[in-house]
Amino acid sequence: MTEIPLENYGYNFIPPEYLPPGKDEYWLRNSQQPARSWRNLALGEIEILVRNGNYCPDWNGLLVSEQFDPVLIRNSNFYGLVRIGALRKTVLRYHHFAVPAGIWGSTIISCDIGDNVAINDCAYISHYIIGDNCILSSVNEMQTTNYAKFGNGIIRDGDGEDMRLWLDVMNEAGGRSILPFESMIAADAFLWAAYRDDTDLMEKLKEITQNHYGSNRGSYGVVGSNTVIKSSSIIKDVHIGSNCYIKGANKLKNLTILSSAEEPTQIGEGVELVNGIVGYACSVFYGSKAVRFVLGRNSNLKYGARLIHSVLGDNSTVSCCEILNNLVFPVHEQHHNNSFLIASLVQGMSNMAAAATIGSNHNSRAPNGEIRAKRGFWPGLAVTLKHSSNFASFVIIAKGDYPAELNIPLPFSLINNNVSKNRLEVMPAYYWIRNLYALERASWKTLNRDRRKIKVQHIEADYLAPDTVEEIITALSLLEGWIGEAGFSPHDMAGMGDIYGISMIPCRHMERGRRMQVIIKPLGAIAAYRQMLRWYAAKSIAVFLDNNTDFDFAKLSSMLRPEGLPAQEPGSGAVSAANGFPRVRDWVNMGGQIVPAFRVDELRQDIIKGKYAEWEDIHHCYDFWYKEYPIDKARHAWAVLAMLEGSKDSVSLAFLKKELENAVETSHWISRQIFEIKAKDHRDPFRRATFRNNAEMEQVLGYAGNDSFVKLARQESQRFQEMIARVTERLQFADNDV
Repeated sequence: MTEIPLENYGYNFIPPEYLPPGKDEYWLRNSQQPARSWRNLALGEIEILVRNGNYCPDWNGLLVSEQFDPVLIRNSNFYGLVRIGALRKTVLRYHHFAVPAGIWGSTIISCDIGDNVAINDCAYISHYIIGDNCILSSVNEMQTTNYAKFGNGIIRDGDGEDMRLWLDVMNEAGGRSILPFESMIAADAFLWAAYRDDTDLMEKLKEITQNHYGSNRGSYGVVGSNTVIKSSSIIKDVHIGSNCYIKGANKLKNLTILSSAEEPTQIGEGVELVNGIVGYACSVFYGSKAVRFVLGRNSNLKYGARLIHSVLGDNSTVSCCEILNNLVFPVHEQHHNNSFLIASLVQGMSNMAAAATIGSNHNSRAPNGEIRAKRGFWPGLAVTLKHSSNFASFVIIAKGDYPAELNIPLPFSLINNNVSKNRLEVMPAYYWIRNLYALERASWKTLNRDRRKIKVQHIEADYLAPDTVEEIITALSLLEGWIGEAGFSPHDMAGMGDIYGISMIPCRHMERGRRMQVIIKPLGAIAAYRQMLRWYAAKSIAVFLDNNTDFDFAKLSSMLRPEGLPAQEPGSGAVSAANGFPRVRDWVNMGGQIVPAFRVDELRQDIIKGKYAEWEDIHHCYDFWYKEYPIDKARHAWAVLAMLEGSKDSVSLAFLKKELENAVETSHWISRQIFEIKAKDHRDPFRRATFRNNAEMEQVLGYAGNDSFVKLARQESQRFQEMIARVTERLQFADNDV
């Protein structure tokens, strides 16, 4: 406890030793807002203020706008330099909460207050810039320190490195620590956390972050225009965007809360947020807690959710559970109080069921294990997984306490811990064979629930993309090898089915331990994987042709061959690394955006060389990748089609015609499968057992044919058929063209 003279109260915000030459303590405060004219109070205005129970030790320190009504300020105290905008007799209304403009029952210390603001019963507001038309009601403490970082991983002049804010994502031991910053997206976090061997890159990213925000002390907290803050306890070192709504928060400290008229953010009752970034259009409600975090755009924390040392990507919702030391890509759902995710990289389009415990360290002497799960990760009810484990894309895990680490390289698989037979069972291509409804709906949901107005983080929503297709190709090789090891020749498998005895084969290296590991229905999986490759290749090329109407077959063939790769603009990623290869095999999921690995490698080199001085420049590089993605994807699909035809890098017109025709049939088959899977639920005798008759069941559950997603699938199939007809007609598939 120290004492200061009353006349100094509100002044000397920046210690003199941290002031740049020729600057005063207001230089950063003035730079944070547009210049405007202020005037001193008239003698009559001071008399009205005093008569209304207001106090200021030096009325010369209270400046106002030209349009100012002193009658609207009552029973308040002012210290330091306070500047108040226009005040007129009006009422500000937000929903059913209406407050007259003015200031009453509050203490204001060295603040700038915008036009027509309502501040009432705020016991302590210090060093804030408050925008126009704001409501601040019943806030206990609201202050900014001279060393405030607003949730960014920087240090101010005089701070030691121990004051820098790090997020320990993916690993509890801190080996993948990253620095949060206001504009961080999942791609940035992955670039920083994943390439730890690139020490020069790590230093450069730290330098870029520090340089952007600077080390100068003295930035003021900000409350953007049209923001409402009411019935809240502590708000300290927080930068709040416009049109934000905060009600009943317990504690908000060292944060940037991004909000705008187009994408407003809301913070609700009992919330405690410390050391982090809240993205645009987020909702944080009902006692949720977050410490050392980045919350992506259009994401939600609800019902006591806990987010610690983690980055949660865009379009995600977490309720009632705990997420600790994670990097989670966009479109993640986790809704149950008894689920737990720790020290993991989850690459989006993911869902966690109740009682799922992902990341037990009980098998290690040190808390440094990790779990990596690619897109579409879905651990089911009461699943327990141990560090360190690795999962291919779109893996669903059946209920069970898995006794050892897992390494599942087969995408779209069902994993089962068969306790009675003491073995690990893997059914590859399960989704395609048994549950296309869920698979197709995952892609639709990713697009349909994207409410972002501004999409800085690009997201691939299709479950079949270059990343998953390369996993399928690898899986085919593994399956064929295991079938050979089981005593079957690949040349003898044509036309064989499970009736020939290959309903199950042993496999290796998918679980740490000595118990048996088996593949269920391997031939069905191989057939399904091959069908998926054909569907992906034909659909991708058809979409590319439909969006590029000036292409004929000759131009298409030339453009999509590896040697036809065009020169790229500097900084986009050298394509020479791919020349001479049938296809680009290495793809990176950059926060939901699928990118050829060579582009990421060149970006890393360019950052090290100093080509990018700002994160915004790096984001522009991501934008360029996104612009190039259609041709990258089409080129990859062409190579896959060539592989299916048995060619190195070319595709014949006849084969392309055949595959496009087959794709139409596949689209109809997908639509039928979606209906059949939905209808099977309605035919299930146990599902029907709770209803008196079919009429009651249909009133409650609806008719499968009327399901909105079943209807959508039919419409998509019809649109796909029309697209193939357009593409086929333009390519002029005539005998003399072959």
